[in-house]
Amino acid sequence: MPSIKATYERLSTSQKFMRRFALVIKLIVAVIMVIFAIFPVLWIFSASLDPTSQLGSQSLIPRNAGLVNFQKLLNDPLMPFWRWIWNSVKISGITTILSVSITTMAAYAFSRLRFAGRINILKAIMLIQVFPSLLALVAIYLMVQQTGKIVPWLGLETHAGLIMVYLGGSMGINIWLMKGFLDTIPRAIDEAAMIDGATNWQTFTRLLLPLLRPILVVVGILAFIGTYGDFVLARILLSKAENYTLMVGLALFTDNQFAQNWGQFSAGALIGALPVVIVYLLLQDQIAGGLTVGAVKE
Repeated sequence: MPSIKATYERLSTSQKFMRRFALVIKLIVAVIMVIFAIFPVLWIFSASLDPTSQLGSQSLIPRNAGLVNFQKLLNDPLMPFWRWIWNSVKISGITTILSVSITTMAAYAFSRLRFAGRINILKAIMLIQVFPSLLALVAIYLMVQQTGKIVPWLGLETHAGLIMVYLGGSMGINIWLMKGFLDTIPRAIDEAAMIDGATNWQTFTRLLLPLLRPILVVVGILAFIGTYGDFVLARILLSKAENYTLMVGLALFTDNQFAQNWGQFSAGALIGALPVVIVYLLLQDQIAGGLTVGAVKE
């Protein structure tokens, strides 16, 4: 019979082999996922350098690669590309600031204050978020149109009206996310502040708000990316080229079935992605903490 030592060594070798095998499998899966994620970006980058502007004959390494598409995009007087980027950044930035501000105060009220109908309101907010926003497109258009007759700067063809629509759509899930984060902060902080004579506003702004930085970053990034990359609502509420956001403006390059300019579209997509990438890189350290700590139940 094999000795206990030999059996142990055999099991140990087997365990080492299984660990190495599992590591190899993980590396293979990781490489496949990285290729799957990077390939579309490489293809768009290749299309932006292809002077033919045709995806049908596109190759990963195009012939006669150059910056012709970038030059046409930036110098075309009929396509105000930089204005579209400015419109997108302005709308997304204002929406993000307002959304974070309102969401923070609403989440504080739901987390710390006790009032009639609190739970029912939270459930109603969650229930509304279940339905896709596409179901309300007609209603949103009519509401903005009628609002514009009373308050012209909130009607159609206005960025303010589009911002108000974005605010309404981003409040629900952000309130729940931030409320979950607030629930993890001990109430002893509030009680100690009340003993020292602080008001609810002072407790919120001076004690709780600094602790909310991770979740504020997460909510801000979600709001910015969601509005910056939106196409449907902006296309419905805006119809003049000078008011377009970047996503709506880029669609003009592919609207004409006889002259679809995929090269300039790809070049514009690469340049337009830079603000999101920059924001994410600057704030990535706060994202993981904000999402994991806020994932708690009532």
